[in-house]
Amino acid sequence: MRRSLIIIFLFSILVSESIRAQDFIPIWPVKCMPNSRGVILKDSLDSDLIYRVSIPGLYIFKPSNAENKRAAVLIIPSGGYSVLSYATGFQMAKWFNTIGITAFVLKYRLPYSPDLIESYKGPLQDAQRSIKIIRSRAKEWGYDDSKVGVMGASAGGHIAACLSTIQGSWYDAIDSIDNKSFVPDFAILISPVISMTDAAHVPSRNNLFRGKVSPEIAKLLSCQLHVYDQTPPTFIIHAGDDHTVSPMNSVLYYTSLLRQGVKGCSLHIFPKGDHSIRVRKNPGITSFWPVLAENWLIETGLIY
Repeated sequence: MRRSLIIIFLFSILVSESIRAQDFIPIWPVKCMPNSRGVILKDSLDSDLIYRVSIPGLYIFKPSNAENKRAAVLIIPSGGYSVLSYATGFQMAKWFNTIGITAFVLKYRLPYSPDLIESYKGPLQDAQRSIKIIRSRAKEWGYDDSKVGVMGASAGGHIAACLSTIQGSWYDAIDSIDNKSFVPDFAILISPVISMTDAAHVPSRNNLFRGKVSPEIAKLLSCQLHVYDQTPPTFIIHAGDDHTVSPMNSVLYYTSLLRQGVKGCSLHIFPKGDHSIRVRKNPGITSFWPVLAENWLIETGLIY
């Protein structure tokens, strides 16, 4: 019995090491974080979720040199704007590595952070800065700065869609990194929250605005209303039986992409999956989404 427990313990260590990021970098210079009261916080987390973020930053996952397809992706974890499902983000990152893409998992500030001045701005400010950092270090980290995309699930999908549709930086420039564009070159959205008005996921909306919903800001953050000519090609998946975030969010966004003439977009509404679509162990034909996504990336010329 004792030997079995030791073996299980050692195996758990190996599994945790296998999904650990190769590095973590803060995204804001010391004392330059926008929208901050200067409150000193400590991270609050367990093995799967982050409940409070002290230092927003990027966990870096790199493919091997032999497999590197010279593209990168920012992964924005889900969590309904109340927590960060970073373990799921790590799993997504490892999958991107298997198809040759350098992946970055964003640890972003949550709206309920006591340090934030304007709650709804924090997540997007962190995401905008992250894309700029990823572009600025493309040569160093081994990918093309014109092949930097974003992937988001649920509320993370909302941030990814905001990156794709909101024009103009949400913070004042800090350094030369902020000369880079924050608009992604491609987007992959899984069960995304899109609208803060029609078909809105009320818990995400309430968390983002701390329960005080401004109609003007809700409209500003309803991404289907702001698709424009620089919105990137987008691959969207959703489950028709999603009881948490209505698949109408994805339908609304895809319809706007079509109306604005954004080329290369793809929408897949699968019969099953509810609000639990992951890299593995999806029901029925939903299990094929990673294959479809990889082939979409090839078809659009982002990888080969």
